[in-house]
Amino acid sequence: MAVRTIDVRERVLAKNDEIAAAVRHRLQEAGVPSLNLVSSPGSGKTLLLERTLADLGRELRIAVVTGDVQTQNDADRLARHTDRLVQAVITGGACHLDARQVETALDAMDLANTDLLFIENVGNLVCPASWDLGEDAKVVLFSVTEGEDKPAKYPKMFRQSKVVVLTKMDLLPHVPFSVERAVSHCLAVNPDLQFLFTSAMEPNGMDEWYGFVRSRARGRQPA
Repeated sequence: MAVRTIDVRERVLAKNDEIAAAVRHRLQEAGVPSLNLVSSPGSGKTLLLERTLADLGRELRIAVVTGDVQTQNDADRLARHTDRLVQAVITGGACHLDARQVETALDAMDLANTDLLFIENVGNLVCPASWDLGEDAKVVLFSVTEGEDKPAKYPKMFRQSKVVVLTKMDLLPHVPFSVERAVSHCLAVNPDLQFLFTSAMEPNGMDEWYGFVRSRARGRQPA
């Protein structure tokens, strides 16, 4: 008789996918688009959200769930820019958020009065690629201070994402980074990627991102 060994991780992922499907249904029923922000550590997720909350927070009703390994520092930074609840998930060493954590966070949200949900994942390009959180889309941030071949090194994350946000564009004159080569590496992994170019330090450096955010929130449509 044949024997099949089921890996514990396989069972956990299957359960996560089940919960993620419920989260996705719940958000869609409420008409709330959701974006899962993923990146390497230090690529600028928190600063991007700080600027977004500060500049669009009165225009759009934005909810945020933010994950970190040990502290709630990122959540504290974001909470200074909004009067809405920012939910901090401290993973205690885990390198990603999971769907159960997002499901729990939804219980504290007024979804009827929410235009858009941001999930700021743990800074890691490996683990979060395998975990569905029930989001409409993964948005991967890619800083010009990183290697241009990041997509080739971490292809699953870029295959799973729908949007690439190039961050810290103001530093281009000071770093050996080719935007053209970076985009080429991205498209080699996923030819359907959408690209946005940002600098949180420049007055108009967030315009492309803000246009994208407005289109998702106002249209209440998946990314």
